[in-house]
Amino acid sequence: MTTFEQPLHIDAAHPALPGHFPGQPLVPGVVMLEQVALALRAWRDQRLARVVEAKFLAPLRPDETAVVRLAAAEARVRFEIRRDDAVLARGIVEGAP
Repeated sequence: MTTFEQPLHIDAAHPALPGHFPGQPLVPGVVMLEQVALALRAWRDQRLARVVEAKFLAPLRPDETAVVRLAAAEARVRFEIRRDDAVLARGIVEGAP
């Protein structure tokens, strides 16, 4: 199984944050999945074709640093978004050329 890691940092000025949630900003799941897509593009030069499964387990706050980890076995790619020892999100995606 091959793996790839990419740092993840969402700036507090990101346009998706003001409404998610006022006074207690969280990085939306769709923005986290966008980071998975960017990592997949950087690693395998593939676009994100399908999200098979995604679970969001803990919040990511603006300006926190995390890591996107990808592990592939054939067509499907497992992902984790981690901050230190905490898993923030995990799931399975499929890429396409």
